[in-house]
Amino acid sequence: MDDKKSLFKKIIIITFIIIIIITGLVLYSRYIATTGLIVKEYKITSEKLTDNFHGLKIVHLSDLHYGSTFDEKDLEKVVEKIKIIKPDIVVLTGDLFDTRFKLNDDQKQTIIKNLSKIDVTIGKYAIAGEQDTDEDWEKIIKESGFINLNNDYTSIYNSGSNYIFMAGISSNLNDDEKITKIDNYLNTLTDNNKPIYNILLLHEPDYITEIDYTKYDLVLAGHSHGGGIRLPFIGAIFLEEGAKKYHDEYYKLGNTDLYISSGLGTSNIDFRFLNKPSFNFYRLTNK
Repeated sequence: MDDKKSLFKKIIIITFIIIIIITGLVLYSRYIATTGLIVKEYKITSEKLTDNFHGLKIVHLSDLHYGSTFDEKDLEKVVEKIKIIKPDIVVLTGDLFDTRFKLNDDQKQTIIKNLSKIDVTIGKYAIAGEQDTDEDWEKIIKESGFINLNNDYTSIYNSGSNYIFMAGISSNLNDDEKITKIDNYLNTLTDNNKPIYNILLLHEPDYITEIDYTKYDLVLAGHSHGGGIRLPFIGAIFLEEGAKKYHDEYYKLGNTDLYISSGLGTSNIDFRFLNKPSFNFYRLTNK
């Protein structure tokens, strides 16, 4: 009888400990792991880059999902970090907004105020994600000093006649014909006016398999959130549609470098684990 009581007591204690651990992990994933900020720095080397682009600094923001676990104070921290870096270029690869949250005018002005404080030597560029359905997205991007690169392209110069080509594709979850205009333009270029280096901004990284990515030296994407919750030796757990194949930080596809931001906010589930909010910082070099 005493042995049965002792066994029952041990089971109760073990069950209680398991409940405490699970509860702790849930609370940590919801309220601690979704806070803070990590800057992930990468060196990208290419012999194609000329000396006037050697050392070019690019900051890559993505998936703020403003109003989720990311708010005004978080945005202020991001802007302060970017000021320290003093980038030449800043790109935003979609999901500034989150369809779960209807932002009021004051919140939208807060976003504009903070994004406008980001100073660059060359330019700021943005594309829309599938969550950026708010009719004010384009207005906010413009008033924040960003160039709307949705399904469009631009030439980037830096103290020289040669240039980097940058194109952008907005969310492809509902439309996959957006690359045509960009492809047509690239096909018109001759050896005399070709760029030295090509960059493509995507929202969903899996879309890279639907295009001729060999035309691009560097592809920057978001959307994946790094899987949200990551486990040791397993990696990403929650894979978004459009980021099921490519969801980790980096992939080498032939001669093309694909970097994916794990994002700043949360989507669908407001949890993170072993995957702090972050933005990417790239240094482009020719040696």
